[in-house]
Amino acid sequence: MTVKQLSVFIENRLGRLEEVTETLSAANINIICISLSDTGEYGMLRMIVSQPAAAVDALAASGFSAVLGDVIAVKLPHHFGALKGLSGQLSENGIDIKYMYALTSGENAAIVIKTSDNDKAEAVLSGEHELLSAVDVYNM
Repeated sequence: MTVKQLSVFIENRLGRLEEVTETLSAANINIICISLSDTGEYGMLRMIVSQPAAAVDALAASGFSAVLGDVIAVKLPHHFGALKGLSGQLSENGIDIKYMYALTSGENAAIVIKTSDNDKAEAVLSGEHELLSAVDVYNM
């Protein structure tokens, strides 16, 4: 049960993030969660958005390089050790977490993760954790 993630490569310069968000806003696309990391002269902007395919089209029309990929969204309870348990399960099964970022709304919390093997990660986690569908994430 993967979720489509939008990845956008942007130059690290003033106003570039605003251009991305303006493009999405003009296309009536909602950003559900977002992560931005610095890689020197460029940044990697990762987002879960309400309309992934339309977002790629809108950004491409505005000159951005954007791609869709699969990630897993996992609901986590608000208590000590919840993330430790999840990361331990993956590690014990030989699955590497490539990156992750938080997704919260009110009392709901989740993480978005990209692993070395999303299919295996889903199988490992589904027994003890609630995996979220794209619809679940969009409605958080």
